[in-house]
Amino acid sequence: MEFHEVMEYYSKPLVRKEMVEYSRGRWIAIHTLRGGLTGLFVRYWSKTGPPLHISKEEDLEELMRRFRGLRPRTFYASINVYSRVLGREDVENPENILYTTPVWDIDGSLEYWSKVVDVARVIVEELEKEGVTKSIYLKWSGRGIHVHLHEKAFSSDVLSKYHPLDIAYSIVDYILKKCTDKIIDIIKNVTGGERPLKVENEMDLKRVFTVPLSLHKSLDYAVVCFKPNEIDDFSPEWAKPNVLKHNTDWRNYSEGEADQLALKAVKEVGGYFKRVGEVRTVVQTVKPTITRKAGRKPVMKVGRFQVMALLQAARYYLLTGDLEKAKSFGLNRAIFYAWAKYHGRDRIFRRKITGVEKPVEHVVEKGRKLTYVGDEGSFISERGWFIIGDKEQLPSDYDKEIARKIDSVVPYDLAWKKAIEYLKKYPKSVLLSQRKFYEAYKRVRDIFIDKIVKGEGSDSTIS
Repeated sequence: MEFHEVMEYYSKPLVRKEMVEYSRGRWIAIHTLRGGLTGLFVRYWSKTGPPLHISKEEDLEELMRRFRGLRPRTFYASINVYSRVLGREDVENPENILYTTPVWDIDGSLEYWSKVVDVARVIVEELEKEGVTKSIYLKWSGRGIHVHLHEKAFSSDVLSKYHPLDIAYSIVDYILKKCTDKIIDIIKNVTGGERPLKVENEMDLKRVFTVPLSLHKSLDYAVVCFKPNEIDDFSPEWAKPNVLKHNTDWRNYSEGEADQLALKAVKEVGGYFKRVGEVRTVVQTVKPTITRKAGRKPVMKVGRFQVMALLQAARYYLLTGDLEKAKSFGLNRAIFYAWAKYHGRDRIFRRKITGVEKPVEHVVEKGRKLTYVGDEGSFISERGWFIIGDKEQLPSDYDKEIARKIDSVVPYDLAWKKAIEYLKKYPKSVLLSQRKFYEAYKRVRDIFIDKIVKGEGSDSTIS
């Protein structure tokens, strides 16, 4: 679609009405077509301004006007519904969250969209077994499906006992684990397509998903909603902008029908805040890539570079709970220390020390944005990713250069879990100190995989 067609699409009364009603009370994000090779992901009105939010159609119009030069394409909304979204502190404060929407993220490709539907059916059927029927709706995301459980399917009594994000995280994990075998049976024979078929627990403090009737960021499809009784009839044709077979009943729910499921799930899983830093459940089939050299057996080894990135990512995640930024930070620090090894080891600990009581502090130094994790600083891009020079270290880069390499030797999820467990043994002051953290890394950099992850020895061997 040309940009003028995008603007025409967002002027449709139905589109505007649905987007505004869903977005009300949520933190909004916009993916733009301009602003870099892959566009920008905008979450604030300005560099120091408040978070984006939409409460009425005029707000949507203002967003389109304000960012028109960047060519806004796709709209996202947080899984959290806040009591207010006026200042940055509002979206940083967990106590400001009124509701959280449980979402199962099924990611795939158009080439096998029917398999994506099959996976969604499995999740819906499991929810129905738990007595949840009226509060479920599904969104076609462009390449996959988001299965939603309405955030108001819980009574005020249950919401008074547990934080909404604890409830959502636990339910998504609980149901996903119960469905794992059935999902694997569906996806194990999927071939072709540009993306693997997988299902993830993406519940996070700052997680966003596409807004109903938003356009996909690259495909000419809209995010249409449908109810469980329409699964068997669904086709991606429904999502074409000139078709829009969209069920407005996504807003329907039955208060309290998910209470028993919530109580059961929180008891078994433990909630989000107690498990920050642990590996989320991901169901997919993985075929590790092993590099072979002629005349030799496959050599699979995890080096210091990967261990540094893994532990730095775990460090950032323990301090902030932001998994995507943690990946960017982990890869960034691994690259920096590798550079320092050959170009100036003495410079490693010479950054300005500031804000050591704050997990993350943002400052501007010589016109560039700098983020401090404790007393360790690194420059960030306009999009908020950590950078070396002008190159961003993206979460996808971390997955390719770090996670995939580790996964060829040991399951990455296990390595991540062990990294979290290892760092949790240290007081927070170690995570906030560049020098102290580096010493903690040095203790295990050559034995982390073999002795800690694989268990060939014990932590008592670490000195």
